[in-house]
Amino acid sequence: MNQYESIFQLMGESARAASIKLSQISEAKINDVLHDMAEALTKQESLILKANEADLRLAKESQPEAMMDRLLLTQERIHQMAEGVRQVASLQSPVGTTLESIERPNGLRIEKRAVPFGVIGIIFEARPNVTVDAGVLCFKTANAVILRGGKEAFHTNRAIVSILQDVLEAHNLPREAIQLVEVLDRDAVAVFLRQRNYIDVIIPRGGAGLIQRVISESQIPVIETGSGICHTYVDEFADLEMALSIAMNAKVQRPSVCNSMETLLVHRAVAEEFLPALSQAMEEHKVTIHATDDVLQLIPGVPVTELSFSTEYNDFDLNIKIVDSLEAAIEHINRYTTHHSEAIVTNDIERATLFMNLIDCSTVYHNASTRFTDGFEFGFGAEIGISTQKLHARGPMGLAALTSYKYFVYGDGQVRQ
Repeated sequence: MNQYESIFQLMGESARAASIKLSQISEAKINDVLHDMAEALTKQESLILKANEADLRLAKESQPEAMMDRLLLTQERIHQMAEGVRQVASLQSPVGTTLESIERPNGLRIEKRAVPFGVIGIIFEARPNVTVDAGVLCFKTANAVILRGGKEAFHTNRAIVSILQDVLEAHNLPREAIQLVEVLDRDAVAVFLRQRNYIDVIIPRGGAGLIQRVISESQIPVIETGSGICHTYVDEFADLEMALSIAMNAKVQRPSVCNSMETLLVHRAVAEEFLPALSQAMEEHKVTIHATDDVLQLIPGVPVTELSFSTEYNDFDLNIKIVDSLEAAIEHINRYTTHHSEAIVTNDIERATLFMNLIDCSTVYHNASTRFTDGFEFGFGAEIGISTQKLHARGPMGLAALTSYKYFVYGDGQVRQ
């Protein structure tokens, strides 16, 4: 037996037992626990911040500055996480909801109801807020969860999970409902992904490398959350002041996250007017422009390479390309999209409609920043991830995405002829 096999079997067995326990408690009880979790996070923020400082010190040796922002927790961010927990508590759980009712001619009554998956495994990188979001969303839907975070956030994740587990225990609920994998060896991930007997679904959150590894190695069904090569297209009929505001927000407000803009497309008719103003604004934030030759005739930057349009920078870098038509913009985006979030800025509603219908992604915007692709911003309280696939769930995944369904069939003695 692999040295890690017994560890994951024990975690899986205890998570399965915890999920059965969770399925038997009321939503009111779950909400009480969530409110206590939110309070515990704020009361013990000093413990979380101390653990986070330890992670930040270690990460400085290997992580770029923009990625450090993903790892960083502040008092404000902890309070935001706690508020997210309270919002989750305020939402109605989809568990038990009747999705469809059927009355058959033979008298059978069939109800299709939302039910928990059971046990969810989540593999993610240096985003300690994911620990809270994933833990509470799974708990709200009566799912047990096993979390495998990146080594960069290990101390922070361990502190957060310990706090959440203490609240579970105080309510006489199993600590194993929310577990953290404390084995940081990358080889252990492969063992984790083989635990099909215990884990019902795997959700990866992170860069393209992590996601592709999970997809290729997992023996457990995967909900794919994609990397974010997000585009904004400034149309010839755009309000250029609005376009500048949206582009700046999409790139610099928080460049390390998956819904930030990586490529800006500009219609040739407005490029000469729009790009110098954009360049000046980007320069103030020290954004490096990677651009095609015709763009570089208008503003300073570095030439794009073969890989530029396929790169998720997660940093203060931006690709810029001039296009001759709306159709060219759509073609470019559909070629390089990671199916995450794409935006058009235009005052022409027909052109916006065409763009939104033809772009192949989970979330498409008209006159708004791609930075809004987020469970909290969509009113979900928090999110488990942003699905870029087309089966089961797509876009920001809230509570409903953490349920499957079951058919409940009621009869009075019917037998099939």
